[in-house]
Amino acid sequence: MKRNQSGFTLIEIAIVLVIIGLLLGGVLKGQELINSAKVKNLATDFKNIPVFIYGYQDKFKALPGDDAAAVAHVNGTLATTGGTPGNGIIEGNWNSTTNTDESILFWQHVRMAGLAPGETVVNAAAGNTYIPTNAVGGQIGITNSGAGLPITGLKGTYIVCSNGIAGKFAKQLDTTMDDGNTATGSMQVTASGTATGGAAIPTNNIIDDTPYLVCMGF
Repeated sequence: MKRNQSGFTLIEIAIVLVIIGLLLGGVLKGQELINSAKVKNLATDFKNIPVFIYGYQDKFKALPGDDAAAVAHVNGTLATTGGTPGNGIIEGNWNSTTNTDESILFWQHVRMAGLAPGETVVNAAAGNTYIPTNAVGGQIGITNSGAGLPITGLKGTYIVCSNGIAGKFAKQLDTTMDDGNTATGSMQVTASGTATGGAAIPTNNIIDDTPYLVCMGF
């Protein structure tokens, strides 16, 4: 007895493959858009800090965090230890947790001046939401160039550092904002968690899914 055999035709298989291709393409495109949005937000984090500084200087003729007349200007709290208010330097490490460091007081001054959002009560205790974070949840901060920088040789009057940034985002950031080489220029990359004196890591040695510390001088 003759039996009829059924199966997919070449056209049906081709249609299925096309649909699968479209779905995969949509997923990849969606992920690409998400990654691009994260890089854009991270870039904004870096770009905002110079805006805060210049806005504060334009308003009060002083440097936020280092403002000797902060009480009169924004009803702020002056550094009492570890810094010299009014000397034109934002003293303290970029990731300081010492309440009286000028790199911590910077955030209080720009917030109380209405230039940046966030808490205005200085409390840099671990886990406190006063300490600002970047678009991927890592800490972001500022200091002056000089001794104690995370990346040796990074140039700039002010240094902005942002931690916990995946390698693939760090490379895109450098391409977007600098020279595309994570070991040269005004933006450089080093190992995440580096305290001071770290070496900049070349682009070819950056691992996409590994978190890094990204610093920019301006």
